[in-house]
Amino acid sequence: MKRFRGIRKGQNEGSIITEPIWLQRMLIGVAVGFVIVFLIAPLLIVFGQALAKGWDAYWEAIREPDTFKAIQLTLLTAAISVPLNLIFGVVAAWLIAKFDFWGKNFLLTLIDLPFAISPIISGLIFVLLFGLQGLLGPWLSQYNIKIVFAVPGIILATIFVTFPFVARELIPVMQSLGNEEEEAAIVLGANGWQMFFKVTLPNIKWGLLYGVILCNARAMGEFGAVSVVSGHIRGQTNTIPLQVEILYNEYNFTAAFAVASLLALLALITLIVKHVVEWKSGRHHSNSVQINRFKEGISHEY
Repeated sequence: MKRFRGIRKGQNEGSIITEPIWLQRMLIGVAVGFVIVFLIAPLLIVFGQALAKGWDAYWEAIREPDTFKAIQLTLLTAAISVPLNLIFGVVAAWLIAKFDFWGKNFLLTLIDLPFAISPIISGLIFVLLFGLQGLLGPWLSQYNIKIVFAVPGIILATIFVTFPFVARELIPVMQSLGNEEEEAAIVLGANGWQMFFKVTLPNIKWGLLYGVILCNARAMGEFGAVSVVSGHIRGQTNTIPLQVEILYNEYNFTAAFAVASLLALLALITLIVKHVVEWKSGRHHSNSVQINRFKEGISHEY
């Protein structure tokens, strides 16, 4: 097979192209076709079905009382779970990246636990703990505290399935930064809070924002765990994904696709913001590398 070997225009020296042109174009075509069939086409179908009966029917489906309650509950759940996961993620990443302690690997395993088990199993765990027949169910019933099949259960399940995102984004960022700048701030007289807000936070802000974006997207789109603990009570414990399922099962396709389009729109906005954050983060990393090289050059000169 004849292969092209050489350096293409715009590529780094030493980069050798060994694949034939037709193979490269075929791979690009397969990738583009995959994106069109499995990503773009479903989005077009969702928005097309949602607007099939016009804007009036679309807005009527969005303003329907049960759907509006589902939107409110979804926003409330994200507004509570994301800040809590933000706090936990920063604390856990700081602890893991800056200190060595007994049980460090066990803590990392616990952080990854929601990635390892099914969301349905996660929801079932809360039912077994807080349900009427669960471990704490009789005690909660005695004091008239409802967690499962109520809003608190939905929030707890959402927190559980989303808490790895912020921590897992920040841990490698903090590990790569090291401790030199924080130690210098302490030597110069800064206290702990000043060190964090003046030194650490500016260095991790893009990784932090990236983790928050992913956490928020998962919180608003979570289905499995929330479905188990919600009880599917219309107008009370249904989030947007659960409302889509109910409307679709009732053959109310226009309303189902209209509500689903909200989640699709959220996904598109998330991708755009994610791309901007990655671009900003890449520029910040590039500038940091250039500054470090400049410092190294000065140190070698002297």
